[in-house]
Amino acid sequence: MSKSAMRMLLTILMYVGVVIFLFPYFVGMITAGVGFMIGGAALAVVSGLLRCYLMEGDCGRIPHSGRDW
Repeated sequence: MSKSAMRMLLTILMYVGVVIFLFPYFVGMITAGVGFMIGGAALAVVSGLLRCYLMEGDCGRIPHSGRDW
């Protein structure tokens, strides 16, 4: 799989996680949809972090040069 296709797949999975997270709000069952909210948030975060670390390569700490003020 090419790098651009992998980035697109991880981006789509990230947005699918957000939709799964928001699903209980749309249908009005917030108390019964805790599993959807946890699963959607986990999918969005994991997909976003994988996209960041595997595709972008610039997700580390920002180097500080000089004074920090």
